[in-house]
Amino acid sequence: MSVYSSLTRALAEALVDALWFVEGCEDDQMGPDDTVKVLEGVGHLVTQLSNDQRIEFIDLLGSMAAEETDPSRREFLEGFPEGFGLVEKHS
Repeated sequence: MSVYSSLTRALAEALVDALWFVEGCEDDQMGPDDTVKVLEGVGHLVTQLSNDQRIEFIDLLGSMAAEETDPSRREFLEGFPEGFGLVEKHS
């Protein structure tokens, strides 16, 4: 039995884990230009989601954040929708 309720949840967890790692890399682990390319690439990809997909992904990120016990990862999850262009940035 899978620990994830759906394929969507498993893929979202994998995406968040990879991006959290990339964002936290030091320059000697991953070059800054490569980090920006990865983060901007994913940002572009998620902005191409349909409105229904975007809502589903934002809801999933909210559930993941609510279940997260690591404060820094929870903060990353909570900021993901705004940071990756899924929602408008607040002024």
